[in-house]
Amino acid sequence: MILYIVRHGETDWNTVHRLQGHTDIPLNDFGRHLAEETAAGLADTPIDLAYTSPLKRAEETARIILKGRDVPLYEEERLCEIGFGTYEGVCRDTEDAGGESPVFRLFFRDTGNYVPPEGGESVQELYRRTGDFLEELLGREELREKHILISTHGAAMTALLNRIRGSLSVSGFWAHKVPPNCSVTTVRAEGGKLAIVEEGKVYYKEKVKGLV
Repeated sequence: MILYIVRHGETDWNTVHRLQGHTDIPLNDFGRHLAEETAAGLADTPIDLAYTSPLKRAEETARIILKGRDVPLYEEERLCEIGFGTYEGVCRDTEDAGGESPVFRLFFRDTGNYVPPEGGESVQELYRRTGDFLEELLGREELREKHILISTHGAAMTALLNRIRGSLSVSGFWAHKVPPNCSVTTVRAEGGKLAIVEEGKVYYKEKVKGLV
């Protein structure tokens, strides 16, 4: 089994450093361009099936990458971004905070002390649901020889990759930083274990700084 784990393309909220979480923000034109460049880069890569977060930005990214291929695409709730509850829509820079929002400071710089707000999700909960998805995937014998595209989000992708690395640390959650928009990480499954083959590959020339 080969997995190609992709973070969605850019959205307007990415450009202003606004927390998206479960808020269903679509790709912007530049985000679609990034997905098209990624599709071109993966044109010769075999893909047998795909899973996507049901949120528009991830699903559209997957559909652009798969355009022209006869590949089944399945929505998977466990690939959704971490939920920020009442923090969704908060920007990094806010007038009342006089600079960087405390939400960003804790979630991105001091994750061990981050406490999710009402309606939000903890990092531990994110680890559990993304881990459940990986475990189920590995346990399906009919997928053992398949090449699988997975379209997801910054924090959700980080949780997946941290588990593959063997670390479920909360304080060290961002040790490898936020995956760039439309970056592709290739993962191989052998003997019931997953290993990262190539991480964070991008197929576009532009510089992108999107957050989750």
